[in-house]
Amino acid sequence: MKDYIEERALKVAKYIISEKSTVRQAATVFGVSKSTVHKDVTERLPKINPLIAGMVKQILEKNKSERHIRGGEATKMKYKVVNN
Repeated sequence: MKDYIEERALKVAKYIISEKSTVRQAATVFGVSKSTVHKDVTERLPKINPLIAGMVKQILEKNKSERHIRGGEATKMKYKVVNN
């Protein structure tokens, strides 16, 4: 694996941990696709640093369990802006 990919995977992981961010948010911050972030933290990171990978996995699982709530809030805000 290329050094810059390993470095990016670690930076993305540390960002997700510190900000409790979603894959989508991390992708925007780092200027890469959601697929790249997901691959970095689910496939590459466990080989680089299993401890950090476990921490990221917990955050992503929590985000996944709450995504229906965030989606509902986004829709609510969208229609609130449109109707005002």
